[in-house]
Amino acid sequence: MTSLKTGTESPFHEGEQLIQTKTGKRDAMETFGRRVIRSFMPEQHREFYQSLPFVVVGSVDNSGDTWASILPGRAGFLQSPTPTSLTFDSGIVLDGDPLNQSLSRPGAALGLLGITLDSKRRNRVNVRVSETSGDLVELRVDQAFGNCPQYIQTRELNYTREPEQRTAVPPSTDITELDDDAARLIDNADTFFVSSFIAQKDNPSIEGVDVSHRGGMPGFVKREGNVLTISDYAGNFHFNTLGNFLLNLKAGLVFIDFETGDLLMLSGSVEILWEDHPDVLSFKGAERAWRLTLKKGKWLKKSLPFTAAFNAYSAN
Repeated sequence: MTSLKTGTESPFHEGEQLIQTKTGKRDAMETFGRRVIRSFMPEQHREFYQSLPFVVVGSVDNSGDTWASILPGRAGFLQSPTPTSLTFDSGIVLDGDPLNQSLSRPGAALGLLGITLDSKRRNRVNVRVSETSGDLVELRVDQAFGNCPQYIQTRELNYTREPEQRTAVPPSTDITELDDDAARLIDNADTFFVSSFIAQKDNPSIEGVDVSHRGGMPGFVKREGNVLTISDYAGNFHFNTLGNFLLNLKAGLVFIDFETGDLLMLSGSVEILWEDHPDVLSFKGAERAWRLTLKKGKWLKKSLPFTAAFNAYSAN
C-alpha cells in the first residue's frame, strides 16, 4: 500500500489549498501530505484505535448541520478488521447524540479523532459509513494521518461506571442559548473539539467531515452572549478545519466537563477572522481566529462513563 494519492491529484481539497497558499505553506504541505496522508491505516494506527477508551466523531445531521461527539467505551470497543475499515457497536452512541442520524445513512461522511489524554498521542481518520448491520457499524477509510501533540493538556481518566450502564443518565436537553452552566464550562475550558465539513461531490476521498482538537489556557475561548471567538495558532498547516470553513461556514463544537462527565454540544455558523482583524490582534501569538454563532445545542449531562483528573498544561 502507498500514500493516499499519486500523480497530479492532491490529498488536499480546494479550501485547504487556498489557505496553504495564503500562508506560504502550499508547496511544502503538498510534498508532506503526499507522504503522510494515506487511504489506509498503518498497523500502528489500527492498534492505536483499538486501544482507545473513547474517540471523537464529527458528523452531519439530517438538517445539514455539523456536530462533534464523543463515543466512549473501554479499550477494544473500536475494532479494525482491515487496514481500510473500522467497526463498533451502535449501542455505544450516546442517547440524544445527532451522530445517530448519520449512522442510518450508508455513505455518510464522518471524521474521527483518536486521542490519548495521558500520552498526548493523536491520529485522524476520515471515513464513510459502509454498512450498519444489526448493531454493528462498519466504516470505510478515506484518509488516515497522524497529528502532533501540540496544545493537548494531559489528564488521567477514571471510570465512574461501565459504559453500557446508563440507567442514571438523564435525558439530553436541547438549547438555543448558552445557559449559566454552559457559560461556566466554556469560560473555564482548556480543551474542546470542533467538527467541520464540505459536501462530498467531485472527489469524496478528500471531501467530507473533519474533527479536530483545540486546546489553550482557560479563557482561550472568548464568549459574548451566544457568540464564541476562538484564536487560531500555528499548527500542522493542513488547515483541515479552516479549509472547510472557507467553503462551508458551519461548525460543531463539543466541550467536556472532565469533573462530571457532562457534554455540551453546539452547532452553528462561522466567520473567519484574518490576521489583520482587531480581535485577532488582541490574542497574543494568534495568526487568525474564527467566530461561532450558536444555532442549536445539546446538553448530555453525566453521559460519559468517566471523569478525567487534570495533570499538566501543554508546553505550547
